[in-house]
Amino acid sequence: MRISCPHCGERALDEFSYLGDASVTRPDPAAADAADAFYTYAYERRNIAGPTQELWYHQAGCHAWLVVTRDTRTHEISDVKAAQDVALERVNSTTGAA
Repeated sequence: MRISCPHCGERALDEFSYLGDASVTRPDPAAADAADAFYTYAYERRNIAGPTQELWYHQAGCHAWLVVTRDTRTHEISDVKAAQDVALERVNSTTGAA
């Protein structure tokens, strides 16, 4: 498998470290159900057969955090974005900013 880093171009898998599901978001610690939400956040993960967003770190390259959209059945990568850009998109979508 090869990952196309937005900064360095296409690179071998051994340059990257897999860091987990990129679709989960940290719960609000001030919420009334914070204890249950943090338990779910830490211990309950989906095991998707199909496209999923994963967090990868380019350890042997530019040291960028990336969100890779990969099909777990075929390992086909359909998209790679800088994690910072994905985070900004999420913030803008929740606040209504452009």
